[in-house]
Amino acid sequence: MSPQPNAQAREVFTDGSCLGNPGPGGWAYVIDGGPWACGHEPRTTNQRMEVTAAAQAVEVLDGPLRIMSDSTYVVKCFTDEWWKGWHRRNWLNSARKPVANRDLWEPFIDAVLARGDIEFAWVKGHAGQRLNSAADALAVHAASTGAGLRGKRFDDDVLDQLADGRSGSHGSPKGTVSTDEPTSGNREIAGHVVTVLGHRPPELGGYNENPVLRKVLRQLSDVLAAKRQMYPDLVVATGLGLGAETLGAEAALAAGVPYAVVLAFEGVERRWPGPSRQRFAELRQQAAQEFMLGAKSPVDGEAFGKAMRRRDTWFMHNCDEAILVRRAGDRTLADLHRRLEEALGGDVWVIEPD
Repeated sequence: MSPQPNAQAREVFTDGSCLGNPGPGGWAYVIDGGPWACGHEPRTTNQRMEVTAAAQAVEVLDGPLRIMSDSTYVVKCFTDEWWKGWHRRNWLNSARKPVANRDLWEPFIDAVLARGDIEFAWVKGHAGQRLNSAADALAVHAASTGAGLRGKRFDDDVLDQLADGRSGSHGSPKGTVSTDEPTSGNREIAGHVVTVLGHRPPELGGYNENPVLRKVLRQLSDVLAAKRQMYPDLVVATGLGLGAETLGAEAALAAGVPYAVVLAFEGVERRWPGPSRQRFAELRQQAAQEFMLGAKSPVDGEAFGKAMRRRDTWFMHNCDEAILVRRAGDRTLADLHRRLEEALGGDVWVIEPD
């Protein structure tokens, strides 16, 4: 809409999908590192979903926006000012026939004109553009499943988790909620959820019991006991990894707090020392819930890293708070700390082992 592009405008990629025309449909919008959403209609058309995707972005997202769409139907309405002719002809098109989808176009155009900070740009569809492909995947997901989702921060892990969901593993990505039901009814774990992450045994004095481990366990237990007074529905989410994650489960038991085990894949403990595997099995058995995010063990280091990053993203999407056991200045956990703070805001608490 602006003669000159606004350098402050956020690019939001939108797309629509329809399984049959008409048929079940889905719409989606995505901002890289920012909000994303998808939704569905039981019987609709592809054009209606394209318009709905852009209209939803304008309705929900604040601040200057640049709508990036592969639909010339959406983009040219504004760049070529089709809407002016529709208004002038009292919602008749150039062939003097009623404008299709007026029920969507009229409030959408009014919203764009009222805001005055929306731009439109065309992007070639199915050409390998990462965010256009992401919007397409989300729209197809909504159309095929009949489920709407939304999240606060988009990254590629969101699509990885959707792929896992289609293959039968647990998990809609969270930070995602159904667009059709209240947020509280769509969490993977009910209650006020806190995850415990952080250092492995070498940074905690070793694999055997030692003063550093005992101190961290005591601190974690005290923190969880205090939080339970504030949140009677408190639940701990842990990956049961060696070190801080195992201590998180131990501390939950000590504080009388239920915990959920979230495993990146089956067999995560396979190469651990015997006593660690035994304790893992005991703690796993005592968990109130278990989530398995991947069915297959990683075949190499790259796949392992991706699986663990996806698991960490699951925590960020499903938890209200995080406790990070981390020494000040340690660089190995710097990226995880940053991602937690981006996802959870100020609700990241640090325990420094001595």
